[in-house]
Amino acid sequence: MLTGSKGIHIVVPLIPDENFDSVRSFAREIADHLTSLYPNVYTTQMRKDRREGLLFLDYLRNSYAQTAVCPYSVRAIEGAPVAVPLRWEELRDIKNSQAYTIQTVFDRLEEVGNPWKGFRKKAIQLGPVISRFNRIISLENNTQQVTANN
Repeated sequence: MLTGSKGIHIVVPLIPDENFDSVRSFAREIADHLTSLYPNVYTTQMRKDRREGLLFLDYLRNSYAQTAVCPYSVRAIEGAPVAVPLRWEELRDIKNSQAYTIQTVFDRLEEVGNPWKGFRKKAIQLGPVISRFNRIISLENNTQQVTANN
């Protein structure tokens, strides 16, 4: 979802069988893995002076009492940009997270409808995803060890 401000939220519908700590921990693992693979692209550094030129992966939004912008919220920024849900494939054509405004969002809704229609029906259990991610990381680590030993 475009935030209508400076960022993009990756939103995944979850079956609510995990607590905030589990979700945040997994989000951090994903963010840390991405930053290790692409250190010139991503960062998890909170301080703005340490993340200049990098995309900030804010896994901390996945904590109790943290805020996130609601879909279709108008932001209090010049031009009145709107937080807009997207389909994953639309992201490549987006120039910035303020792509839609109070002036253009209704045209978008008429054109594509609500990309999140049926969103909750697509909810997944996080446990199996965590297990699969851990298997992939383990395989990567084993491959790196074998390569280093040869």
